[in-house]
Amino acid sequence: MKMILKLLKPTSGTIYFEDKDIWEISNKQYYKHVQGIFQDPYSSINPVYRVKHLFANSSNLLKGMHKHEIKRRIKEVVELVNLEIEVLDKHIDELSGGQLQRVLLANCLLVDPDIILADEPTSMIDASLRVMILNILKDLSKNHNKLIIFITHDISQAFYICDRILVMYQGRIMEQGLVEDIVFNPQNPYTKRLIADVPRLKQKFEFSRLLA
Repeated sequence: MKMILKLLKPTSGTIYFEDKDIWEISNKQYYKHVQGIFQDPYSSINPVYRVKHLFANSSNLLKGMHKHEIKRRIKEVVELVNLEIEVLDKHIDELSGGQLQRVLLANCLLVDPDIILADEPTSMIDASLRVMILNILKDLSKNHNKLIIFITHDISQAFYICDRILVMYQGRIMEQGLVEDIVFNPQNPYTKRLIADVPRLKQKFEFSRLLA
């Protein structure tokens, strides 16, 4: 995730975006297409900010848009993540973990990126909000044509939200494929251990397939 977000240079190999090495693309241009949200929302933003200041910084990537267009876009993304527009006047430290995670997601969406990297986005919030965050990400993928790279240790969440799964262990790819193939026909011992932690995963899949 850090390499794709240009926060860490790879020691070998190359990451391409639209046939270009990402390190040859200016940050301003690149971050119009690629955005990320982090596991701990409180450590990824200055707590003295108001929410509107966060959006103001990101709107610098929206050069060429009129102020009223930017305001309309902010309102649009705030409502997309199920928040009220009044959240803009709140300080960051006034928000709950779930609210802040959704604010950061809305901030990512402000520039209408093609790719969103989500690093354990539900780990710092209570169970009642986890499904909301997952459903927002799933909706962005299915209905808004966003590529979501979802990083998690909980394979049941990956099962719920993803089309494909790539299993890594100690920095190496163990196996990858369609979610149903990986979950119901795992080949690697580490994948099998992850699945063993979710004993009812198969029943959940069969039930969701019946509903579909």
